Amino acid sequence: MPPGPETTARDEAEGLRARPADPAEPHEPQEPGSAPPPAAPGAPPARRPGRLRRLAAALRHDWPATLLAALAGLVLVPAFPPYDLWPLSLVAVAALSLLTRGRSARRGGWLGFVAGVPFFLGLLAWLRVIGWDATIGLAIIQAAFFIPLGAGLAATARLRAWPLWAACLWVGEELLRGRVPFGGFPWGRLAFANTDTPFTPLAALGGAPLVTFAVALTGALLAWAGLRLWALHRARLLAPRTALPALGGAGLALAVGAVGYAVPVGTAAADTVRVAIVQGNVQQAGMDFLGRPMMILNNHVEATLELADDVEAGRVERPELVLWPENASDLDPYRRPEAYAAIDRAVRAVGVPVLIGALVDHPTREGYVENQGIVWDPETGPGDSYTKQHPVPFGEYVPFRDQLSKVITRLDRVPRDFWPGEHSGVLDVGPARLGDVICFEVAYDGIVRDTVNEGARALVVQTNNATYGETGQPEQQLAMSQLRAVEHGRAVVTVATSGISAVVRPDGSIEQRTEEFTQDVLTTELPLRDQRTVADRVGAAPEWSLALAGLLAWLWTGAAPRLRRRPAAERSREAGPAEREE
Repeated sequence: MPPGPETTARDEAEGLRARPADPAEPHEPQEPGSAPPPAAPGAPPARRPGRLRRLAAALRHDWPATLLAALAGLVLVPAFPPYDLWPLSLVAVAALSLLTRGRSARRGGWLGFVAGVPFFLGLLAWLRVIGWDATIGLAIIQAAFFIPLGAGLAATARLRAWPLWAACLWVGEELLRGRVPFGGFPWGRLAFANTDTPFTPLAALGGAPLVTFAVALTGALLAWAGLRLWALHRARLLAPRTALPALGGAGLALAVGAVGYAVPVGTAAADTVRVAIVQGNVQQAGMDFLGRPMMILNNHVEATLELADDVEAGRVERPELVLWPENASDLDPYRRPEAYAAIDRAVRAVGVPVLIGALVDHPTREGYVENQGIVWDPETGPGDSYTKQHPVPFGEYVPFRDQLSKVITRLDRVPRDFWPGEHSGVLDVGPARLGDVICFEVAYDGIVRDTVNEGARALVVQTNNATYGETGQPEQQLAMSQLRAVEHGRAVVTVATSGISAVVRPDGSIEQRTEEFTQDVLTTELPLRDQRTVADRVGAAPEWSLALAGLLAWLWTGAAPRLRRRPAAERSREAGPAEREE
């Protein structure tokens, strides 16, 4: 980390005393809309411009930076799946660090928001299946979290070691966005763009937050090195000797990126289990993927019966358990005899336990439904189950339904609210103790971590991405499974109704995967592991610690100038007698 306050390029070359201000930091003129100089005595008070006029003046004054911030947000989009150009995540972090540097917190917040809007519009474009208004609305809400990020970047850029504080602020932004409102929406974390990169092994030490921290620190260090080199170039002092500090910063950035190679990733299996993954497919993509009742269920029954025939004919080795995806049964098998009979026929035919995904009516709360994974035994029928803990707001339940449904008629397409489960998804499925995670829950650190800590030897992500098929969303979710595999040292099976179903090894590599909108069955020897990673043991502590460090650094930027301005006499009065004698 570059030590000490920033110095001018000429001071570095001549070995002179450091100046307090950074030469690479542009001089900031008086901000449009800020307080004017005092009026002359007797003159009428100046009228303060309106808020909209002040905003327009600020935009006119700062339009190049606003445009560049929007471009930085756009650059971040292809860092994520399905494009996977992960080095662009470093470029975007560096760009936002440079753009907010030397600006007020208010302008930094504006530039953060401007970067966030195009980023989330591009990242969440798969929501267009529901409607572009939903896409734009969610993108703006998510971009609002970049306002404190940008403001914090601008404020802490005046501190020593500012790349460190910048990285902490990125972690803090993701911590907040992943928890509020309505339980948060963690999509778009820097870690999820780096699920197969040199940074990925760091997940085994500190989870997704540590990966985000390392990516942001690398990008900010590259920005620091670029600033130093630019300052030397402008001062015409660029030479090997004077460029050493900047090259050192760039080298430190490379070191942060390479440190992941030194992190051991556990892959040795304590045991294995032979698993079959059934992707039954749907009749159509989009909001109406379910079609007629029983259509999706019959697809999965049919694929399982074909698997049973292949086993009996000796074409396929008999699995020890079978996995079905989320919503494989769109009817409650406990209340609909035809659904129960179809599932039971398929399970008895294959002759091993099957993890079924089904929508189940809540047993005591009329009008509510539960999204469950149910262990179905060929001899005893349905047994243990897991209920999804984190239903998706506006997708699986409607907050403030009575009020919002009067003005947003589209919410009627969510006729019943999903009821959340209250325990983790550790289930004994045949000979394997698996951890069930349903769909978007894979994005939430705590849900997956709790499942592993409570004994899951491998993870299953039951998902239904049929609504968002061929939009890039399934690839984004599969990348999260890759990160979770490394974070927890567990194999992860993603089983989807229409794709992408996949087998991810404990090192994050994809062993097998299906194509979208095909009926397919995958079989594999799934490794089972008992050893927990450091990330499992430390939990959320790294995330909260890094976020708190960034917040304290930001608060210090406001407190330090006031402390320096305190008169010497006041400090003397507050000092004790012994201090005054000294």
